[in-house]
Amino acid sequence: MKEIDYEKIAHQQEFKDLLSKRNRFILPISVFFIIATLLFPVLTGYTTILNNEAFGNISWAWIYALLLFIMVWTLVTIYMRRAKVFDREADEIIRKYREGEL
Repeated sequence: MKEIDYEKIAHQQEFKDLLSKRNRFILPISVFFIIATLLFPVLTGYTTILNNEAFGNISWAWIYALLLFIMVWTLVTIYMRRAKVFDREADEIIRKYREGEL
């Protein structure tokens, strides 16, 4: 089996396109996650916005905290689905390299 020269693959346009596509996907999700997560302690510690009752004795702080858990599970699910696509594309690049197409 042909030894893989990862340095050569890293310089191929197809690989650079894959990295660019992956980064365009990861960056917005990461920024959203960080802002949403850090906003919670800021809103609860420095404002009274989340102290108001949403319904019954449940405040908006509890709703926000619950939504953070839902957000994390959703983002993980989305990322895992997209990571499978990225992995298939990376495998295709390696296959092309081994067959001499790159």
